[in-house]
Amino acid sequence: MKSNEIEKLINKLREFSRERDWEQFHSPKNLVMALSSETGELIEHFQWLSESESYLENNDETLTSVKEELADVFLYLLQISDKLGIDILDCATKKIDLNARKYPVSLSKGKAEKYNKL
Repeated sequence: MKSNEIEKLINKLREFSRERDWEQFHSPKNLVMALSSETGELIEHFQWLSESESYLENNDETLTSVKEELADVFLYLLQISDKLGIDILDCATKKIDLNARKYPVSLSKGKAEKYNKL
């Protein structure tokens, strides 16, 4: 189910790593650890913001940084899924379907509780 754009991006990532001889460092374990670091960097931008400030309206500098961190997170997710032979788009689609069953509208609408507490 991989989209053509995702395939292009994965191939670009492979070439980027190959050109730098970084593949040797890109085990799933190392990539997951790098993903965790990038996620932490994304969190830092929101850590002390209020709910309304977190929409980053009129905060172009932070928004630019958040875009870069989101890209880092996305690229590491792609690399991990590629290394493990996982079709991430298919997994995401299946997860949405699973969540729809776990959180039926009739029980979960307007509520933030976990499915086992509905």
